[in-house]
Amino acid sequence: MVTYDTLQETLRAKPKSWLITGVAGFIGSHLLEKLLKLDQQVFGLDNFSNGKRRNLEEVGENVKPEQWARFHMLEGDVANLNTCEQCCRNVQIVLHQAALGSVPRSIEDPVAFHQSNVTGTFNLLFAAQKSGMQRFVYASSSSVYGDEPTLPKVEELIGTPLSPYAASKAICETYAHAFAETYRLESIGLRYFNVFGPRQDPEGAYAAVIPKWITTLLHREPVHIHGDGETSRDFCYVENVVQANLIAATTTNPTALNECYNIALGERTTLTQLFHLLRDALRRRDPSLPAQKPIYGEFRPGDIKHSLADIHKAQRLLGYQPTHQIDQGLELAMDWYCRELA
Repeated sequence: MVTYDTLQETLRAKPKSWLITGVAGFIGSHLLEKLLKLDQQVFGLDNFSNGKRRNLEEVGENVKPEQWARFHMLEGDVANLNTCEQCCRNVQIVLHQAALGSVPRSIEDPVAFHQSNVTGTFNLLFAAQKSGMQRFVYASSSSVYGDEPTLPKVEELIGTPLSPYAASKAICETYAHAFAETYRLESIGLRYFNVFGPRQDPEGAYAAVIPKWITTLLHREPVHIHGDGETSRDFCYVENVVQANLIAATTTNPTALNECYNIALGERTTLTQLFHLLRDALRRRDPSLPAQKPIYGEFRPGDIKHSLADIHKAQRLLGYQPTHQIDQGLELAMDWYCRELA
């Protein structure tokens, strides 16, 4: 099986043309930066509902001018079929990241989540098969496991979705499988588990927990935890997700196609443990920060108590090997947040 290092050398020697949806978002911008550094031709689509132009500017600052010139941006929405058809022309591989996230937000506005996540994914699948696309890689979510209690989560055991967001991701997987069966469109779904890293938005009521807590601690404000703190997650640094997308997009293993994979670290961290990791790491940088304790509150509706991935399937069929543990990722993320907030 081809190693990740070998894959990068191969891509640099034989560039491909890629489409990244949600390119200005947290994960999308990291995919863009990696592909441009590998001298790929990249087309990007974003409506900037979640993505930030500053993310694209930062990528431009981190790559060479000649690499940045290989990037072509289109502002538009995946919910528009004509836009999707336009983006899929002359592209070999799609990395579909565009979506609305957040369980509580989906409960408040399920219509928007259906339009963005379900209709948007359907439009891209339709446009991709129509254009003769080589490969369609899309972001799914650990939320599809719903009320299935088994830990760690294995890809074949799916429960009932507990939120409109979870339902939208499950429907996207169903459509991808249908297009594989009906139109022979090669696809791979990646079930992300609590991805974190630089450029993850710390603002707003629905911000992911790590950037939100880092920002709160730096501002010397109290950190609130939903529940008793024993809720646990499998936190995965964004560079591991970039690796998974690239190997999924280029694998030549026929048994790896038209499958869904857990993309995570394969380790569980409670929210209380996470709080102490963040607080202590920040206080090492700035001892004047208070040694505060978290404030516990009500468990949040729609959330699951525990999440832990079994990543053996991705390791076996894709060759996925996480390169960053949670402590390494947190150090890199906090360096970025401290710098940005300063």
